[in-house]
Amino acid sequence: MKIGFVGLGIMGKPMAKNLVKAGHDVTVFDFKKEAVDELVSVGAKSADSGKAVAEGKEVVFTMVPNSPNVEAALFNENGIAEGLSEGETVIDMSSINPLASQGFAKRLAEQKVGFLDAPVSGGEPKAIDGSIAIMVGGDKDLFEKFEDILGIMGGTVTYVGKVGAGNTTKLANQVIVALNIAAVSEGFALAQKAGLDPEMVFNAIHTGLAGSTVMDAKIPMIINRNFAPGFRVNLHIKDLQNALDTSHALNVSLPLTSEVMEILQSVKVHGDGDSDHSAIAKFYENINNIEIKK
Repeated sequence: MKIGFVGLGIMGKPMAKNLVKAGHDVTVFDFKKEAVDELVSVGAKSADSGKAVAEGKEVVFTMVPNSPNVEAALFNENGIAEGLSEGETVIDMSSINPLASQGFAKRLAEQKVGFLDAPVSGGEPKAIDGSIAIMVGGDKDLFEKFEDILGIMGGTVTYVGKVGAGNTTKLANQVIVALNIAAVSEGFALAQKAGLDPEMVFNAIHTGLAGSTVMDAKIPMIINRNFAPGFRVNLHIKDLQNALDTSHALNVSLPLTSEVMEILQSVKVHGDGDSDHSAIAKFYENINNIEIKK
């Protein structure tokens, strides 16, 4: 299949690589030349604009940071929309405001172009091995047409409803992940302050009811002082802002999300905006004058 791919960041680059490795004809565009060169080295083609990426393709994927970036990639001068033809499809895999996704779908429909919102969860390691979770909103028939292509990049590909449903599902996911990291950080701050070995505490509780994928992934990082970004604090702030904006538009109250948002802001202010979101633990360390470590 002839595929266009725009956005070769932490997640987009390995996802595009997996499409190339699966034997598809992939043309890529990103403002970072080194990322484009890396894709070309494994068999992709390069283009000098979103318009050029989209020309003659059956589907174009976008994977960029936030709603304004998607809008720019699609509709700016020499953007993707200028290169699209009737019957093509855009699949936006960015994590953005679901109301923005619905707006983009309407604008593209005027060109008789299909649109799916298909954000992902799992972080860079799962993007590399093709096991991310993909949640998809849009026309069901269109989803079924591209389900197998999405399956090259994801371990699970789940249809969740109309356009915008993918990003609403992702926002729910991000709310739960952020609150979970805060919860395990708070619990382990208590254990550390009491003089316990956090590794022993982890071994004692992670298979019980308090256990979670988040605990299994993040507590070993925290106690080993490894905050290398799999998913950055700054990106989680972006996601929670989208969650709060969406909740306000829908008249939904998310009080715990608001509290964790302020914790993330504090972590950012203290210089960890580009650290892994497990750095939420540093907030608890700072206010309790401890380090959660072996």
